[in-house]
Amino acid sequence: MAVMTVIGLWGLDRGGMWGDESVTFQVAQRTVPQIWRLLHDVDAVHGLYYLFMHAVLAAHPGEVVLRLPSVCAATATAGLVAALGVRLAGPRVGLWAGLLYAITPMTGHYAQEGRSYALVAAGVAGATLLLLRAVEAGTARAWWPYGAVVALTCLLHELAVLVLCAHALTLALLRVPRAVWSGWGRAAGAAVVLLLPLVWVSQGQSGQVAWLVAPGWDRAERLVRNFSPGPTGVVFWASLLLMAVGLRTRRLAAVALPLLLVPAGILMSVSQVRPLFHDRYVLYSLGGASLLVAAGAGRVAGVLGRVRFDGRRVRVGGRRVHALLGVTGVLALTVTFVHHLPAHRQDRSAAHRPDNLAVVSALALRQMRPGDPVLFVPSVGRLAALAYPKGFRQVRDIALRESAPRSGTLWGREATPGELRHRLASVDRVWVVAEAYALDPRWSPPDPVERTKLAVLAEEFTVREEHTRDRVILRLHVRRTPADAPAVDASTGVATAGAATAEVPGPRASRPPASRPPTNCPPGRPPGAVAAWGLCRVPVVGG
Repeated sequence: MAVMTVIGLWGLDRGGMWGDESVTFQVAQRTVPQIWRLLHDVDAVHGLYYLFMHAVLAAHPGEVVLRLPSVCAATATAGLVAALGVRLAGPRVGLWAGLLYAITPMTGHYAQEGRSYALVAAGVAGATLLLLRAVEAGTARAWWPYGAVVALTCLLHELAVLVLCAHALTLALLRVPRAVWSGWGRAAGAAVVLLLPLVWVSQGQSGQVAWLVAPGWDRAERLVRNFSPGPTGVVFWASLLLMAVGLRTRRLAAVALPLLLVPAGILMSVSQVRPLFHDRYVLYSLGGASLLVAAGAGRVAGVLGRVRFDGRRVRVGGRRVHALLGVTGVLALTVTFVHHLPAHRQDRSAAHRPDNLAVVSALALRQMRPGDPVLFVPSVGRLAALAYPKGFRQVRDIALRESAPRSGTLWGREATPGELRHRLASVDRVWVVAEAYALDPRWSPPDPVERTKLAVLAEEFTVREEHTRDRVILRLHVRRTPADAPAVDASTGVATAGAATAEVPGPRASRPPASRPPTNCPPGRPPGAVAAWGLCRVPVVGG
């Protein structure tokens, strides 16, 4: 737990929030009635987490405080994984399992993110430990702490309910008596009943994860690598080998293997029909991998603790040998962590998150003048102004009709297409904060307001300045003069001028084929821990 605390706190203030973190930050600072209103239309799956963070950020709203609950949760999970290892295979395996969990790059990534996934992982690890205690106790009363923790964890994120399938397989492998099944069934049933209202509400908000795609074998391979303390090289292959050896520790394998395989397997299978899979949704399964690797290392250490002497096998026992083997394992884990230190360092850079809203705000502060109108394309780009208002405090959001807190939305309600055209007609210059994909002429947004933004900019404005930071483009558009009037290509009916392109009405006008905005990493993105996990910019925040 001490190691996990140090790793979690290292570089915690990386100098910028990305999109999903900014949602947590700005929603958690709303009043409870405003949060409750928001959950009726969007992000119900994160409702309990937002209410929890509302209390946390009431003490001090800041980036470090935003991420501290995740650090604390990861620390607790490391301790719980170690406790599982001690209970199932002894202190040495428990020590190694906890350390393996702490040094895995994926653990460190989500320990430093202001979202609920580290808390869910802690809840699942705690529920698994309570499952074993209830089985050993054999009383009806012992199941209610287990049921309470499972219910609370599922309310933090509903996909954690898949752990019940893993626990059911664990009970089957342990061949528990009928009384145990009865107690578990009542506790699990109560948790599911409490979860049903959230499932019903979140089904109506499923558009938030419409950007997900059906996972293939490449995603399965990437998940396996992410669950290893080292995703490449000898560390990865050694981890796989030790996992296989760890399966011989039957009681531990009966707990760890279902936890590792069942939630991810079910979610990937369902996602072939309705895509719901993302690595972060099954972060809580990582503890199963750490337990299996540690169990395999424990069996190897047991073999090394025996030597042949005078043609006979002699067990070399004693505390010194056990201490030496334990220290050797810790040193091996230390070498593993040092070997992958560059990946840990990269992950603590804001550049290795999908975006950095602090950079966008700083760029706006340098370039914009007081009173300048600003237009966000698409409207999700307003998250930069909500998370870091300093850069946009003196400018005018020309498309905004109602603020995010008052409208019960994530980034505010915008003017109608007609109102927006009227507002833009009254200005001669406008700053545009845009995602790179939004300026692609092939992008055809379904929202009429977004289409109006692009059409008016192309028809009535031309680009004067352009600045690019972290895949976000800041452009100054100025109104066209008669000399800037676009020339119309008679064969296509398309008007062009400078960097802008617009369709003009005509019998032969045509539009490039529509395409969805990219939802995966762009080609050529620098490799890194975050890129390996597919955490790339998506057009919809949520899930």
